[in-house]
Amino acid sequence: MTACGKSIENQIDEACRQCFPEGEPGAAVLILKGDRVLFDKGYGVRDLGTMEPIDGDTPFNIASISKQFTSVAVLQLASDGLINLSDPVGKYFPEYTDPLWNKVEIRHLLSHSSGIGDLRGGIPREEKIFGDEDLATAYLDTLSALRFAPGSAYEYINPTFVLLGKLVERISGKPFTEYVQERIFTPAGMERTWYFDRKDTPGMAHGYEYEDVSDMPEERTAGPSDGPKNWYEYDFGEETFFATRPDGGIYTSTHEFVLWEKALRRTLEGKDGALPCLKPDLLLDAMSPHTLVSGSRWSDYQNRPGTWYGYGWFVEPEKKCIYHTGDNGGFKALAARYPESGLLILIFANRADWDRENLKVKLEKILGQ
Repeated sequence: MTACGKSIENQIDEACRQCFPEGEPGAAVLILKGDRVLFDKGYGVRDLGTMEPIDGDTPFNIASISKQFTSVAVLQLASDGLINLSDPVGKYFPEYTDPLWNKVEIRHLLSHSSGIGDLRGGIPREEKIFGDEDLATAYLDTLSALRFAPGSAYEYINPTFVLLGKLVERISGKPFTEYVQERIFTPAGMERTWYFDRKDTPGMAHGYEYEDVSDMPEERTAGPSDGPKNWYEYDFGEETFFATRPDGGIYTSTHEFVLWEKALRRTLEGKDGALPCLKPDLLLDAMSPHTLVSGSRWSDYQNRPGTWYGYGWFVEPEKKCIYHTGDNGGFKALAARYPESGLLILIFANRADWDRENLKVKLEKILGQ
């Protein structure tokens, strides 16, 4: 790299080191510019038992970043003419008999604008810790009211994306994870990416928290004043609904995710190696603003000025940024793409005590974005 490039690399490294100290759970950070990797480094350890270091091949649970894969699966079905995004959900789930299901459309599920509330709170925590897709959506067949008119507001909830996974199963006739493996992972070349399967896979990261800051605000980096760090594992078996897949169950690495980014680019550009049965205009529409996030009174997740939601992606039109975040147990991730400049920023972490938005803004400034 040039002298200027080294200066940028050092600035990125310094910003990341402030969030991810040595000898603790950390993160894999990768920055792609066009087809060239500008930065690729691991910080901290993937497993406090083995103290093995994190690198670009370390698989993390990317949590809600998984939603874009579910969205693409639905868009493939729409591209094949098997569904229409304006179809009412009740058309495919006749067991949901309340008339409200004739008002909620597939596109409302994709854009977090359905008006369906997350009513899983009454389930005992012991059940939710090991809860799967059926438990996550069990309340939907008795749902009798919406929180707002479909399409009129933003409320970020997970069960609706779990429901989209069930839709993929009903239309394709295949288990959701099998469909995604065949139609998305394999065509993209993602050979070391998988959905949660209730067992450890060699080399995977574990998520961690420490008790004295477990309730700290989401976007704040822990410092010396937070006291000693008595780390404990905080993923499946400790956190609720870790086993649901369509809303947040993917394990992958930064190196594998770059393959996904390149497959998306090929699809949008109509080039060889595009994802199968996926119309470029539908994918572009999914990455466009549909639901205004800013100012929503229903949800505070990513509720900042200038923020919208598409179909599986957050969108910041003024910053020309299309991104998603992921939070599950001790895992906290960011995948941000900037199509006009060809930039991709990936941060996959196995600790939650870092200010994701602050680091994102710092890296954008360093990179001239």
